[in-house]
Amino acid sequence: MTEFEKIKEDMEEWKSAFPNSKERQNSFRNLSDIEVKRIYTPNDVKELNYGLDLGFPGQFPFTRGAYPNMFRGQLWTMRQFAGFGSAEQTNSRYKFLIEHGQTGLSVA
Repeated sequence: MTEFEKIKEDMEEWKSAFPNSKERQNSFRNLSDIEVKRIYTPNDVKELNYGLDLGFPGQFPFTRGAYPNMFRGQLWTMRQFAGFGSAEQTNSRYKFLIEHGQTGLSVA
């Protein structure tokens, strides 16, 4: 039996061990409308090409973040949506927030 077959078998055993384990919804979807499974295993990434699909932090394809040391080197920025009113009012608000220590803004 291969490792992948063993994982599949273990997954079925795991599912059958909790037959009455109900979830809040029939399915969960992300913002891209892709269904999110309950659990992911190595079987879900059998065809993964480490260099092209995952890579290292700070390098293409940036799936592990934009910086090589990520949050070990600097804390993540606290962002907030801040646009409102006219473009001039929004610009003024952004400048105010940055002057008062805001480290990042999300513009929608």
